[in-house]
Amino acid sequence: MIASQPVAKRGLTLSGQLIINENRLPSKGSDPFYHGLTETRAMKYGINMLLWATDLNESHYPLLENIRNWGYDSVELPIFSYDLAHFRQIAAKLDELGLDRTAVAVNTPESNPISSSPSIRQAAVTNLKKSVDVCHAVGSRILCGPLHSAIGQSTAVGPTADEWKYAADTLIQVADHAQDAGVTLAVEYLNRFECYILTCMQDLIRFVREINHPHLRLMYDTFHANIEEKDITRAVRDCADLCVHVHIAENDRSTPGEGGVNWDATFAALKEVNYDGWMVIEAFGQSLPEMISSMKIYRKMFPNEEHLARHGLAFMKSRWEG
Repeated sequence: MIASQPVAKRGLTLSGQLIINENRLPSKGSDPFYHGLTETRAMKYGINMLLWATDLNESHYPLLENIRNWGYDSVELPIFSYDLAHFRQIAAKLDELGLDRTAVAVNTPESNPISSSPSIRQAAVTNLKKSVDVCHAVGSRILCGPLHSAIGQSTAVGPTADEWKYAADTLIQVADHAQDAGVTLAVEYLNRFECYILTCMQDLIRFVREINHPHLRLMYDTFHANIEEKDITRAVRDCADLCVHVHIAENDRSTPGEGGVNWDATFAALKEVNYDGWMVIEAFGQSLPEMISSMKIYRKMFPNEEHLARHGLAFMKSRWEG
């Protein structure tokens, strides 16, 4: 059992405050994710470690030092294994460097939340709960990603009502576990070429509101929005009360600011809604063979990883603080 602050499912915030009306989603003022975080503060900038590695270890400690020296506040850790002792060691190094952290997880076909097989759906629940445990061990309060289904699956008919229900049932169980761990799930929609359920912001908003769980929220990703949203400003406005995480990603997965995303509209909308969560660069390189197929990175999109990290951070700061 994970030791945590006193909570009662869907009734209390992490501080023990009662949510008066359990039939509506809590506002940012009462939401447990925002408790203690709603005061005015500077934006925190992060970068997803999938730019360099799928499994962080001691060989990456010099890279972590560079990331801190470049000016980042945090790193986003991929969770593809569940060795809690290993992640506690990573946490100690991050604490030493003064780097905060978020985490990202994905589902495979063998642990697909929307599978027709009960055993596969149960595997999804088990693995996602393990990912939450990793977050607790490494000190991440956010677990983000397309937690609703497996990446790369397709269908000739689109999502069914049963698949929608399967995804919801899975994430309700995981969100209850996340609540005990002090972790918030930030569900991500993917574009229609990478999955077939939850492929636009309106679908994701409806999904999260229907589940109505204080530890299940959503995130905004500029790469997927660039493909699927007709109106970026409206998408950001509509999800504002649920959005706890943002991925900054260029239209071709290159250095943010060097591609075709409508950054003027993106940053203006985020400022308009007073977004105050994380802002994390997500990009993938060709140095990771296991990522090339799933992310379709078949050609070089940027000069090198350091260029992307340093120029991307400067771009975010210029747009947010300028």
